Amino acid sequence: MKFIVSSSSLLKQLSGINGVITTNPVVPILENFLFEINNGVLTITASDLQTSMITQLEVEAKDSGNIAVPARILMDTLKNLPEQPVTFSIDEDTYSIEISSDNGRYKLAGENATDFPKVPEVTDPYTVDLSSETLTAAINNTIFAVSNDELRPAMTGVYIRLNDTNATFVATDGHRLIRYRRVDVAADLDNSLIIPRKALNLLKSTLPSDNTNVTLEFNASNAYFKFGNVQMICRLIDERFPDYENVIPADNNNHMVINRMQFLSSMKRIAIYANKTTHQVRLKITGSELQISAEDLDFSNEASERLSCDHDGEDIEIGFNAKFLIEMLNNLDSTDIQLNLSQPNRAGLIVPQDKDENEDILMLVMPVMLNNYV
Repeated sequence: MKFIVSSSSLLKQLSGINGVITTNPVVPILENFLFEINNGVLTITASDLQTSMITQLEVEAKDSGNIAVPARILMDTLKNLPEQPVTFSIDEDTYSIEISSDNGRYKLAGENATDFPKVPEVTDPYTVDLSSETLTAAINNTIFAVSNDELRPAMTGVYIRLNDTNATFVATDGHRLIRYRRVDVAADLDNSLIIPRKALNLLKSTLPSDNTNVTLEFNASNAYFKFGNVQMICRLIDERFPDYENVIPADNNNHMVINRMQFLSSMKRIAIYANKTTHQVRLKITGSELQISAEDLDFSNEASERLSCDHDGEDIEIGFNAKFLIEMLNNLDSTDIQLNLSQPNRAGLIVPQDKDENEDILMLVMPVMLNNYV
């Protein structure tokens, strides 16, 4: 079997799906790309059993066939070759691969393609179309709040709820919760799924920068994303997602509106002086003034700053984890944000003041109990 392909085109396609491959996979053959040639089209598959990515490109080939090619050595070779046509010659009896280029020849040992696990097909799927811009925004706005706790698997992915009026994306790690809603994505029937973090990170890095249609098909066990010449199939998290709506406090009678960048910059400076274990910062809102302070008693470090804000409600003092607040503020692009509070022991809500008419973002952060050093 023989085929000729542009080195840079092949490298570009491989780079898009290479993130699936793990070092020391459960099955050694998963350290390879699966190459399949049919009618002048090269189909390349990468898999870790949970997630598979497939891409296609046209090549010069008279034969059909398949081979498993070692991923790392192939990627390293192509990265160091200038743009040129390269010829792959494959011995189907010994699975040896020879790559010929203007620079020279490279031999590597492939493996039998029949040992490569079959990619699951999504049967009887539920289908929804959305734009790559919408999907990228949904991933960016939620993925940072996904839990790492393997003992609570439902929270190690992003929950998606579809109905006939909107799509809701939710992520939580128990300390914070993000609810991102889009009214420009809807489906005929109510349905929900939980997509694992790794699959979403791979999507995030592979989705095209120009706005492209993405088809999402899923059933009870797998989701299938298709855009351009790339396909991704991932196993869904088969767990019950927490009842997040009940966690969101409804009666917040304390509202503060503040410039997001001023608040964020101040938080970053004050966080330097916070305790390195708790990252606790204190917000004290009195009238139209916000005082942000932190203290690390172990090292006698302390800092405080004052910012002006619009405040509607009683004076309040509340503690938060600075890391969580900074990450949330970083992920918004609104000029002003509103912080809604009720009691010092109840969750705070961050809502952007100016946003796209198609989206609705709500960020919830749990308070930390203040140790009263003042």
